[in-house]
Amino acid sequence: MTDTPGWAPPSSSEPPHQEGRPSADAPAPLPGQSSPHQTTPPAWGGSYGSPRPPQQPPQQWGVPQQPGPPQWGGGQQQWGPQPWGGAPLSPKPGIIPLRPLGVGEILDGAVSTVRKHWRTALGVSLGLSAVEQTISTALLWWSYDQPDSILPTVATVAKVPVSLLITVVATAMLTMLVSRAVLGRPVTLGEVWRDARPRLLPQVGLTLLIGVICLGILALFAAPLIGYAIAGELSAGATAPLVLLAVLGALLAYWVSIQLSLAAPALMLEKQGIRTALSRSLRLVRGSRWRIVGINLLSRLLLALTAGIIAIPFSIAAVILSGDELLGSADSGFTAGLDVALPPAALIAVAIGGLIAGTITIPAGAAINVLVYVDQRIRREALDIELARAAGLPEYGGTSWNGAGDPAAPRL
Repeated sequence: MTDTPGWAPPSSSEPPHQEGRPSADAPAPLPGQSSPHQTTPPAWGGSYGSPRPPQQPPQQWGVPQQPGPPQWGGGQQQWGPQPWGGAPLSPKPGIIPLRPLGVGEILDGAVSTVRKHWRTALGVSLGLSAVEQTISTALLWWSYDQPDSILPTVATVAKVPVSLLITVVATAMLTMLVSRAVLGRPVTLGEVWRDARPRLLPQVGLTLLIGVICLGILALFAAPLIGYAIAGELSAGATAPLVLLAVLGALLAYWVSIQLSLAAPALMLEKQGIRTALSRSLRLVRGSRWRIVGINLLSRLLLALTAGIIAIPFSIAAVILSGDELLGSADSGFTAGLDVALPPAALIAVAIGGLIAGTITIPAGAAINVLVYVDQRIRREALDIELARAAGLPEYGGTSWNGAGDPAAPRL
């Protein structure tokens, strides 16, 4: 571990052996069976800081036992999972337990990040969403005043670099926030910005490179359809296979984006270069591609539903404020009416809805991606042991809970 935020990459591509992690095929202890002498308290199960349970004499079968409560809980009966049945307890210094995560735990960890660190998380997303909505609304308002100009097209194109910059800054800052939240440490908006600022330019380059790769794949497969449409000779028999080819290109581009989806957390937390971060993502995703695809699709669906539910009342308000302008006049036809820009009052209503929806969904989406990265490193590299030490858990060699006893404890 280092003294700066971030997780150091492993020294080799193979997952390092950790002596503190229990083996999955180790035999479970029997009731009353004494365990070999240990120099450190057990890392899994039990309550932290409690005295070590006294050793029990071996069970003698056939001899009546004295009634009394079991002694494996420090003199008090424990109704949780016992060492010979059920899963061992895992430490949870922050938003997630330090072990391989389930899908529900990843989603819950993202929500917990926003709930427990709402000042920092919502401060980041609120500021970035406000900038995006202000620029977008101003351009659309300008196009409403001059409907015959090319401003609507300019407004649409101008959203792309703005959204890209918002995505880069949000990803960088929220990645650092989640890395602290995993350890259960408080973090301020200034600390998040200080940690993320040196990595913003590499993050911009990484985001642009991934975007160019995916768009290049899509353009390559969609080029025959676009060329055929420009030629103007459309027929159902020839268009269907070209549309299918374009759809396959979109699916392939999405598949590639999944392979590279963990490059941004690797670049931020491991202080890697762009090429190394891309390679790290390919290695971490290998063997879990379909699982990550499922998590990605599920999280996108949930976030889209959340944003849609938040935007519904504001969209209704926009329709009411637009009146006849939304659908245009009866003489111009329905298609022409859809091209009419919204009036300023309706634009403001839509912008407020987008601002609230973005403030909530941006940090949750970034947190999910970072937690998938953490989960993959736990599964492949036993990162949970290092996280427990960085969190200051004494059972793993840390100084104290959350490192409170050592101001210079390593940070993530």
